[in-house]
Amino acid sequence: MNVKLGSGDALVIVDMQNDFLPGGSLAVPKGDAIIPVINRYLLLFHDHGRPIFATRDWHPPDHCSFRPQGGPWPPHCIATTSGAAFHADINFPINTQIISKAASREQDAYSAFTDTQMHELLQQASIRRLFVAGVATEYCVLNTVIDALQHHYTTFVLEDAICAINLKPDDGVNALQAMTRLGATSIRFGGFVV
Repeated sequence: MNVKLGSGDALVIVDMQNDFLPGGSLAVPKGDAIIPVINRYLLLFHDHGRPIFATRDWHPPDHCSFRPQGGPWPPHCIATTSGAAFHADINFPINTQIISKAASREQDAYSAFTDTQMHELLQQASIRRLFVAGVATEYCVLNTVIDALQHHYTTFVLEDAICAINLKPDDGVNALQAMTRLGATSIRFGGFVV
């Protein structure tokens, strides 16, 4: 498949934060390996003048998803901490729009669309197609893609720029298959017409 970027396209980079990358408190193994590929996509979309969105977990210190509060995860991505910061090697353009999610104590949010302005911002920009990359494949990437499809965006998963936690060995592969089964298209950088 060959894809040419157009006026209704936007790039969504999911949760490339220090706590989700090697050395972080909830690290995706080898999650940093996709940073150079993400940077290629950032440059491609920026050069074409297309909007770029970066999602981030932005948790309070006592968030419901944390183990001390009875949740499944270790504390991570606590707002304003270094763990919640984007990895320093990612070359986000200055006009990247930041989407903070799961910022209230009582609700978790794997999707960029849950209790955020994501859909409204995309509508304001007349976006019709989303290209999604980031971590983790089977959690926040999967749920963001599911919601994007439910909002009737044509959705592409950037297969060479996602990475899974793989608590079970096939979690990432199964999530990618689920996304394509639901209607997303898997594509790699070589599939773009530059």
